[in-house]
Amino acid sequence: MTSSSVVAKPPVRRVAVFGGTHGNELSGVFLVKHWQENGAEIQRTGVEVKPFLTNPRAVKKCTRYIDCDLNRVFDPDNLGRTEVEDIPYEVRRAQEINQIFGPKGSDDAYDLIFDLHNTTSNMGGTLILENSRDDFTIQMVHYIKNALAPEHCPVLLIEHPSLKYATTRSVAKHPVGVEVGPQPQGVLRADILDKMRKIIKHGLDFVQLFNEGKEFPPCTIEVFKIMEKVDYPRNKNDEVIAIIHPKLQDQDWQPLNNGDPLFLTLAGEVIAYKGDCTVYPTFINEAAYYEKKQAFVKTLKMKLTAKHIRCSVL
Repeated sequence: MTSSSVVAKPPVRRVAVFGGTHGNELSGVFLVKHWQENGAEIQRTGVEVKPFLTNPRAVKKCTRYIDCDLNRVFDPDNLGRTEVEDIPYEVRRAQEINQIFGPKGSDDAYDLIFDLHNTTSNMGGTLILENSRDDFTIQMVHYIKNALAPEHCPVLLIEHPSLKYATTRSVAKHPVGVEVGPQPQGVLRADILDKMRKIIKHGLDFVQLFNEGKEFPPCTIEVFKIMEKVDYPRNKNDEVIAIIHPKLQDQDWQPLNNGDPLFLTLAGEVIAYKGDCTVYPTFINEAAYYEKKQAFVKTLKMKLTAKHIRCSVL
């Protein structure tokens, strides 16, 4: 490997760890509050690591949000709305977060944001990427996955031409979602919290190694690329009329083939999957997604490759 084939990337000096983007997802809430009191665990030489509670009003009420979903409003229209308007609390909060950690898309934005989430789905310790061409985050995910092995660490890629995710973490140059479950809303589980904590530790270790000059050779990771959201069967009144089939429940990341059961009506009718290729469902029966008309999302397996990288400034 010649030095000319190494891609030099700027150092990562400012990192934020967000918790409480959804106020009833308690692992991130508790970790961020702990780190605000005692941050020794997340500090790394040469890096400013800021733990931050993103939606304090929702955290106080232990609810997902107050007026609207904070994790969906970081788009230009909402970030540009004027203060004189009667705007939802989360839109105003998004503007504040954008001022502190952004502005989004600018050179002044934070280098990296980890956004901590819990899911009621059986997703394990999942990492969420928004960009299939970001060598730095792909390398970091590769490092985290290896550090956690043999524990499974799936990677969800939410890059999609029509499904738009204006996420809280998208303010940063390198946004990374951390989605750990299964955990009920408003509940803490020690095993789930520990899994989240380990992911952050390994992610910050990677940042320090990168800043100190360690080179990371080309790598490839397996990801699950989001393809489509699937709703529950509904009647003419838009009411759910079938539930997740027992054979699909808790089977996040497992292959789903044509003819496999998806839903079950109370009359006992099985509604099967109809598709011409194997897909990998996730966010199966997520409690917060009933309002979003989403029973699960279909994903396809693919590979992402990152170039050989090193820090440009030592």
